[in-house]
Amino acid sequence: MKKYNFNAGPSMLPREVIENTAKQILDFNGSGLSLMEISHRAKDFQPVVDECVALFKELLQIPDGYSVIFLGGGASLQFMQIPANFLIKKAAYVNSGTWAKKALKEAKLYGEVIEVATSAEANYTYYPSGFEALVPADADYLHITTNNTIYGTQLRKDPCVAVPLIADMSSDIMSRPVDVSKYTAIYGGAQKNIAMAGVTVVILKDDMLGKAPRTLPTMIDYRTHVEKGSMFNTPPVVPIYSMLENLRWIKKNGGVEAAAQRAQERADLLYAEIDRNKLFHGTVDEASRSWMNICFVMNDEYKELEKTFFDFATERGMVGIKGHRSVGGFRASCYNAQTIEGVEAFIAAMRDFEARY
Repeated sequence: MKKYNFNAGPSMLPREVIENTAKQILDFNGSGLSLMEISHRAKDFQPVVDECVALFKELLQIPDGYSVIFLGGGASLQFMQIPANFLIKKAAYVNSGTWAKKALKEAKLYGEVIEVATSAEANYTYYPSGFEALVPADADYLHITTNNTIYGTQLRKDPCVAVPLIADMSSDIMSRPVDVSKYTAIYGGAQKNIAMAGVTVVILKDDMLGKAPRTLPTMIDYRTHVEKGSMFNTPPVVPIYSMLENLRWIKKNGGVEAAAQRAQERADLLYAEIDRNKLFHGTVDEASRSWMNICFVMNDEYKELEKTFFDFATERGMVGIKGHRSVGGFRASCYNAQTIEGVEAFIAAMRDFEARY
């Protein structure tokens, strides 16, 4: 039976990316050594990093004056590394979900933090609006989380604010165009749209570095990694290579503009079925619906069928569709590698289940 991977992360990757990476794991560039065992200082590996940086800059149209670095630790490490490097006295945060709340918590270790907007009172079922006008003029930066994987909300615009803008784009980077020039920093764990788990991407505006009024540990200072081209310490070699293959795949398939079109098409199909189907309803306000993580639950009168549907869909090949415990129900994550075929197979399962019950 064919499997359709809707896991929220680590997510599915294009088959050719997996196969090409697997070949290099067996024999990297004909060296007779595995990608898993080569030195990151090897002459054949530096071009991998260089091409990854070049593709990031090309695909996202990153202007001059920005650096792209690859780190470990996931977005969770960035929750503290961002304020360590950029928070001087006060920072503003939009609390739009679990990960935004965690980022806000870590920032408080470095200074005053203002929560300018939140949707916590509604269990994060909408993305806060109008927050741009609430940002203090003396804030060192505004931090946003553009896509909320757990609750299924997304902000698909680049806010206009008078202070530096920083974004956690872990779960929607490379799925849509972004005006990078509006940001001081963009970061994200790569295991949603651009690589296997194990590497974190950070895009930094160079002239904003080194202004924090504190002595930073060497590994926490972004300048360390910018100056050494992500090679200060041993980087996650295999995840970086898988990112290279995936960036090549994104470029070959039309870049982020085409990725955004596919994302909208997948989401529109699935949301239309959720709205039509008598058994289900969405959990997010329509204006905030994510293209990446589509969350829904059984209608109250059919609540007892939740496990039955989960088992039914699983038998039809759907993988990773259980909703996060904070929301319950179901979550279909449709990252870049997800196909229309996969979405249509899920919709067919929903319709067949509706006809049966």
